[in-house]
This record gives sequence, structure tokens and C-alpha cells, in this order.
Amino acid sequence: MNPETEPLLELQGVRKIFPKAAGELVVLDDISLTVRSGEIVGLLGRSGSGKSTLLRGIAGLMPLTAGRILYRGSAISGPSRGIAMVFQSFALFPWLTVLGNVELGLHALGVPAQEASRRALAAIDLIGLDGFETAYPRELSGGMRQRVGFARALVVEPTLLLMDEPFSALDVLTAETLRTDFLGLWLEGQMPIRGVLMVTHNIEEAVFMCDRVVVLAANPGRVQAEIPIPLPHPRDRLAPAFRQIVEDIYALLTARAPLTTRAFGPPIAQHLRQVSTNVLAGLLETVAAPPYGGRADLPEVAEDVQLEADELLPAAEALQMLGLAEVAAGDIVLTSAGRDYAEADTQARKRIFSEHLLACVPLVAHIRGVLATRPSQEAPRVRFEAELEDHLSEDYARETLNAAIEWGRYAELFAYDDQSGRFSLEDVTA
Repeated sequence: MNPETEPLLELQGVRKIFPKAAGELVVLDDISLTVRSGEIVGLLGRSGSGKSTLLRGIAGLMPLTAGRILYRGSAISGPSRGIAMVFQSFALFPWLTVLGNVELGLHALGVPAQEASRRALAAIDLIGLDGFETAYPRELSGGMRQRVGFARALVVEPTLLLMDEPFSALDVLTAETLRTDFLGLWLEGQMPIRGVLMVTHNIEEAVFMCDRVVVLAANPGRVQAEIPIPLPHPRDRLAPAFRQIVEDIYALLTARAPLTTRAFGPPIAQHLRQVSTNVLAGLLETVAAPPYGGRADLPEVAEDVQLEADELLPAAEALQMLGLAEVAAGDIVLTSAGRDYAEADTQARKRIFSEHLLACVPLVAHIRGVLATRPSQEAPRVRFEAELEDHLSEDYARETLNAAIEWGRYAELFAYDDQSGRFSLEDVTA
């Protein structure tokens, strides 16, 4: 087999299931994909598609339930010396210098101190931090700390590099600089790695960097499509071919209406993304106003309001769930109620939102119903959180309840005291 195209990583029927009180929570279902030598593969998908779970399973940081992971043809079930990972959150040890952080992985592998120092200094120089070897993480900017994260991954000379949203914690300009620098080193062959698997929520980033994008559907995560990116580097973000691929991916991510599917059991257990009511109102106003007039292309809106796909799509889908917009094929179209909301004053907006929230979000109606039947008209947060955790992961249950709280408060359907963790109907006018 040609070493330039050999499979570095093969996933065969990978599944991940978490046991729950009311059954199983399937997070990944029958995932099969390949990363070959010489390519950067991107993983894209909405919340709930299991992108980060999959990456951690490949890295050996989380056991998978079923399926096989092959690294260069051999099955693996834990951390592999040929695979390294770059995290979103930098994950540096604050008591170690830049040099100490980069050397750490080599020490764990038993590399002699002198050799470890030589290799660490070379990696630090490669990623552009020469001169900062003795600095501590607190002295570095976010971009510099992430460069240390890259150096720490590269110093062990991996064949395959896993990246979990490596640029998402950075400001726009810093992310663009680091993204371009990394791609330059890759294209020039200056790094030891031969393949990259990158989780990202930024569609333009995926099209800018990757040779191929794997789109995951959500709840449970499964491969929805694989999209080749046959554009030469350097890539022009304004080129029609680039924009078309971005449009195609947006269309895929909005191809179905996941919010009508009760994937986790009863209607109240529908996972809600915590989207601010200010963001929802702002999106409605933007789409209602010129030049859109109630119908807009999501990539154009993303650029106008400076929201990435992982922020824009949950907001658009929340409006769809509430009956204030329709989302399909990469477009968002306001319903008559959505137009009314955009044109209304504050109190009228709250009335419209309240009506649609009660009709479309079973959890909110459930909370209000429980409160109304109790003599005290109060209930603790844990009462509803426990119900959700029978069907959702703890993180999803927490996010879902937090979303219901913010939306219910805005609609004046119930009150919530964060200090006591109690819901009530006291002082509610709705």
C-alpha cells in the first residue's frame, strides 16, 4: 500500500451508550470513518452529535461501548503512542514553565532529560514561542498558551493529531493567525504528523483547513455525510467555490427538523440548548429587517451578526421549535408570529413568546403545571432535574433546565430563585 495514502485511523461501527434510569442513552451509533495519511479531516455537527465524545474515545480517554478503532491497521482500546491530542482549554499546568509543560509528555514516556529538553526546545521554536521557554502560563496570552498546547502534542512525534476545537477559545484575530500558522507548517511538511482529525463547530474553518469534512447527525451521533474539499491552498474565503461548499454544509446541518423528534423519551426530556432570549430577539429582528425581509441565508446572517454555526444554528432551531421561524436547506424564514414578534413592543413580545413557549416546549408547561397544583405554588429545582436525568446526561439535563428557566422567566410564566434553587408562581403576572 502507498504510505502516502495508507489508513492511519479506521473506525468500524463505533457506538457509545450511557446507562440511564429509564433506559440507555445512545450518544454515538455505528460510526465508521477513515483518516488517511496526508489529509486533514474535519468533524462537524450540531450539539448532541457526539463530536468530542468520539474524539476522546479515539484518544483512549473514554471507553467506547462497541465497534473497533484501528490505528495503522492494529486494533487499539486505549491511549496510543502514535496519537496525540490538542484540547480546546489549553490544559497547561500553571506551576510549570513553557519548557516544563512541553517536556512533560516526554518524561512520561521515559525519554532521558537531555533528549527531552532538546526535543521540547525544538518544538517550542517550531510553533513560534522561542524565547518564552522560562515563562509561566499566566504570563502568556491565550494564543501563546494554545501554541504551547500544540508544542506539547507535537513533541512526542505523533503520526496522527487529534484536535478538539483548538481555536474556539481564542479571539477572532488570534484564532486566524494560529490557524494559518498551523496550516503553513502542515503544508510545508515541517511537523512530524501525517494526518489530522479535527473537531470544529466553525464551518468556514473546516472548509478553510480540511481536505474532507465528515458531518455528524445528532441524537444519536452518526455519520450524515462526507464532503470532499478539493480546493487548492491557499484558499480564498470569498471565492464562489468556497462559498458554495459552506452553503452546502449549512444546508446539510439544517436538512431535517430535529426538534420535533423526541429522541430521549417523554416530551419534557427534549434537549434544549441554552440560547439567550436576547440572541433570539436579535436574530428575529435581523431577519425581519432589510435586506432580508423575513427570509435569509444562514451563512450571510452568520457573517452579519458575527455568530459561528454552533451559536447561530441553536438560535435558529430554537425559533423553529417555538414556531417563530422555519429552518431548512440553509435558510431561515420567519413565520407570521415571528414577524409579529419582531415588530411588537416589549410587552407584546412577551405575550407572543409566552403563548408559543407553553404550546411548544413541554418542559416549561410541565413546570408551570406542577407549580399551579401545589398549595405553596413552589417546587425545588432538583425535582425537575431528577426527571430529566432519567433520560438525559447530567450536562444536557442541566443545560435543558437552565434554558427553560431563562425562557420561562422572560415570558413571566414562573419565577426562579437561584440561591434557594426553587421555582414559584409568586409575583408572576402571566
